[in-house]
Amino acid sequence: MSKTKSNEIMLTRVYDAPVKLVWDAWTDLKHIEKWWGPRGFTLTTQSKELKAGGKWIYTMHGPDGTDYPNIATYHEVVPLEKLVYDHGGNAERQKLFTVTATFREENGKTVLTIISAFDDAEAAKAAKAFIKSAGGNATWDRLGEFLEEKYHGKDPFIIQRSFDTDIKTMFSIWQNPESLAQMLGPKGAQTKFLRTDVREGGQSLWEMTIQSKAKHGVLVFDKIKPYSAFIYRQTFSDKDGKFTKAPHETPYPDQLLTTVEFFEEEPRVTRVSVRWDIVGSASEAEKKGFDELKPIMTTGWNESFDKVDERIR
Repeated sequence: MSKTKSNEIMLTRVYDAPVKLVWDAWTDLKHIEKWWGPRGFTLTTQSKELKAGGKWIYTMHGPDGTDYPNIATYHEVVPLEKLVYDHGGNAERQKLFTVTATFREENGKTVLTIISAFDDAEAAKAAKAFIKSAGGNATWDRLGEFLEEKYHGKDPFIIQRSFDTDIKTMFSIWQNPESLAQMLGPKGAQTKFLRTDVREGGQSLWEMTIQSKAKHGVLVFDKIKPYSAFIYRQTFSDKDGKFTKAPHETPYPDQLLTTVEFFEEEPRVTRVSVRWDIVGSASEAEKKGFDELKPIMTTGWNESFDKVDERIR
């Protein structure tokens, strides 16, 4: 993969859906309003002309009620292949950067590559920090969830981040119980494993303490593929590993399947994808609770990922 320029930010995602469905998700207003923007945001479109020289005029509504007016100006539209447009402008300011989004189908899946080009390297660096703090990359996780629901009838939680380290180092952080414990949990959480058996068929029992309150859970490892994937089931439990319901008020599924995958984007850049799927039967209230908690899940995982960033820095 070619390295980006200093004034560019590149993002790559692979979606388990044909390119036409991914393209439609981007270009059909009834689809894009379901996933565009960070978690908790909604979208209202005033007008959209999907053609070179056309504009998409829309307003993003933050969870706190703040409105963010936007005007995207299209420079190039190649159906099912490419979009080039200015992003971040509105009636009061010029565009912040130019986006080139390419769509490529491989074996029924779609490889989406997004390159955002800024005026200079400093602007790109500042934007990268802002996108991270604002949860902007959750947009592409929400797109993945939308496509899973639309194409596969599933409702997973998905979150991804790229790290400046090689894939072997990143995999070892997950494989080693001590480093995994240091990572797991939101900011301020203290996590440790009371017992560990990291192998296919093995089980590990964890304890996480937040503000002097401890909760426990069990991980059952289904698949461990070096430098590629960890797949495990997880449940809440008591301190001895006996199953319990989730220790919070919102109804929540009894068991989740966690799929962690590792992708080498560059020789020393590794993207980690974490996905949660409900396992077995769950009530409608539990499914709704799972969906409602996705913004909190995003915050928790981002704080875990921040700890990984600190570790490898």
